Amino acid sequence: MNTLSYKTVSANKATVTKEWLLVDAENEVLGRLASKVAYLLKGKHKVNYTPHVDCGDNVVIINAEKIKLNGKKWDQKQYIRHSGYPGGQTSISATQLMEKKPFAMVEKAVKGMLMKNKLGAAQFRNVHVYAGTEHPHAGQNPKAIKLNEIL
Repeated sequence: MNTLSYKTVSANKATVTKEWLLVDAENEVLGRLASKVAYLLKGKHKVNYTPHVDCGDNVVIINAEKIKLNGKKWDQKQYIRHSGYPGGQTSISATQLMEKKPFAMVEKAVKGMLMKNKLGAAQFRNVHVYAGTEHPHAGQNPKAIKLNEIL
């Protein structure tokens, strides 16, 4: 019996091939967009996916200011932060956050769907979110994809 045919091949830093992908967030629901982008960042769409290796792609998200939220979330969804001091908790609604930083909602949603460890932090560095259609990553020739075709 040939035992070499049963060997499991794991990806590592040297064997991983990363691509640049371009995602248009216009008229996409925030949570569904974030879960699909997290799927791409983890590399789960690849054949050589390995859970403990950063084998995902680099993802550029444009038109982050044109995302959608269902229901009354524009007014009711709260983003909470704490300064660390007593009574230092502040909150901001989704509408106010969109006016202040249009890309922050998408970043927070994607970051929340990644792992909370060093690998998740490394994968989050591979996402680049921009409010408009312009982005500085044209030199990498990102491949435009439709998220509905992946999942």
